[in-house]
Amino acid sequence: MKDLKKILDNRGGIKKVGVIGMGYVGIPSAVLFAEHFDLVLGFQRDSPSSGYKIEMLNSGESPLKGEEPGLEELIKKVRKSERFEATSDFSRITEVDAVTLAIQTPFKDNASLEPDFSALEEGLRQVGRYLKKGMLVVLESTITPGTTTGLATDILNKESGLVAGEDFALAHAPERVMVGRLIRNIQEHDRIVGGINDASTLRAIELYEPILTKGKIIAMDSTAAEATKTAENTFRDLQIAAINELALYCEAMRINVYDVRDGIDSLKGEGITRAVLYPGAGVGGHCLTKDTYHLERGARMAGPLDFPSNVESLYVVARKINDFMPQHMYNLTVEALSRSGKKLKDSKVAILGWAFINNSDDTRNTPSEPYYLKIMEQGAAVSIHDPYVSESSAIKLTQDIEEAVKDATAVVIFTGHKQYFELNAGKIRKLTGLPHPVIIDGRNVIDPDAFIKEGFIYRGIGRGDKNNHEISSS
Repeated sequence: MKDLKKILDNRGGIKKVGVIGMGYVGIPSAVLFAEHFDLVLGFQRDSPSSGYKIEMLNSGESPLKGEEPGLEELIKKVRKSERFEATSDFSRITEVDAVTLAIQTPFKDNASLEPDFSALEEGLRQVGRYLKKGMLVVLESTITPGTTTGLATDILNKESGLVAGEDFALAHAPERVMVGRLIRNIQEHDRIVGGINDASTLRAIELYEPILTKGKIIAMDSTAAEATKTAENTFRDLQIAAINELALYCEAMRINVYDVRDGIDSLKGEGITRAVLYPGAGVGGHCLTKDTYHLERGARMAGPLDFPSNVESLYVVARKINDFMPQHMYNLTVEALSRSGKKLKDSKVAILGWAFINNSDDTRNTPSEPYYLKIMEQGAAVSIHDPYVSESSAIKLTQDIEEAVKDATAVVIFTGHKQYFELNAGKIRKLTGLPHPVIIDGRNVIDPDAFIKEGFIYRGIGRGDKNNHEISSS
C-alpha cells in the first residue's frame, strides 16, 4: 500500500475522469464530474440499441426523456465549456486519472441466484486493456458482496498486468439515485466509498467529494460498501412488501389501507421509527428487483451461514410478495369484469403507464409487462398509453390517451404519472362507450367516488372500503 500511495502522490491530483456506461447513473455522474474536473469522457458502446446516445450527448441533449430537473441544462453547460465528451473509443481510457463503471448487473435466474455480469466483465476488460499505473478504478454498479476484491480484481490484474492495491487504486462507490431526481440525489445523498485498501479509499474520496453539496462521504472497505448498497435496496423492497401485504389484508377486511397507513404513521416520538411506504401495482426498476438476490448470494458464498433450517429468507419472501402484485392487478381485473358480465377474451383493456416509476421513461422490469402478458394470454385486446414512453421492444404504445381508452372495457392504471391524477370520469366513460366500464387503480391516483358515481366498476389496491361498491345506475 505504501508503494501505491507513492505512485498516486507522484501522479498528482485527479484532473481527467472517465465514466463507462451512459445510462441513468453514468450520464448525471459524468456531467457533475465535468463541473469540477478538467475533462470527463463518457464511454458508450456504439451499438444499434444505444449508440444514438453519443451523438445526442455531444449535441447537448439528454437521451433520458423522463422529467429530470437540471440534467439537460447541465449537459449543455459542460458541452459548451468542452469539459465533457461522449465517445465510443475506449482506448481513450489511457487519458484519464480515474474511471468509473456504471453498468447494469441483472440476474440470469433468481431461483439459482446466478447474476449476469457479462456486461460488467466486458467493461472491466476494456478498462484493464488501457489501465496505467496510478489510475483509480471505481465500480458504481450494484454487485454481489465480494465482487470488487474477487472478480473485478482478477479481470483488471489479468488484462493490465498490474496489481490492484499496489499499482492502481480500486474501490466500490455504489450509486444511490432514483429516476426523476438523479442530479439532486448524487449531490445530496451521502456517498458510500469503499476501497480495497486505505490508499484506494482515499483516492476515491478525492473523486467524489467535489460533487457533493449536502451529502458527506462514508468510508468503509469495498465488501462492506457492496453489502450496504444491496442491503439498503433490500430493506426498501421489504418495506414495500409490508405495505403491499397490508393492502391485501385491508381488501379482505373491506377497509381502506390508506386510513390504516395514516394511523400507523401518526405515532411519533423518541425511539419510534416508522417508514411506512405506499402499496402499489408492483415493483420495477433495475435495483429493487434483483439486489435482494445479490445480498443473498454474497452471504451464502461467504458462508458458513448460521440461519434457521427450513425457513425461507425474509427478504426473498418480500420479493415474492412484490412480484405477486401484477397478478393481483390481474385478479382485480377479472373480478371487476365479471361484475359487468364480461370476460377478458371479449374485452379491450387500456393499460395506463408502461414506465415502472412516475413521470419517467424508465421501463426496466416494469410490473406492467407481466400483467400485459397475462391478459394477452387470455385473449384480451390491449392498448398501452404512456406519456413518456414511445416504444418498448416490439410492444406497441401510444402517447394519445384518448386513442388508448377509446372503446376500452377496462382501464387499468399501473403508473402514477401526473397526467393520470387529472383523469376525468365522465370523459373517460364517454370514450369507452359503455354504461359500466371497469377501472382498476394500482397507484391510488383517482377519486373512487367520482368514478363510481359515473357508473364505473371500480377496484383499487388496498381499497377494501370501495372494492365492493354498488354499481351506480347513473
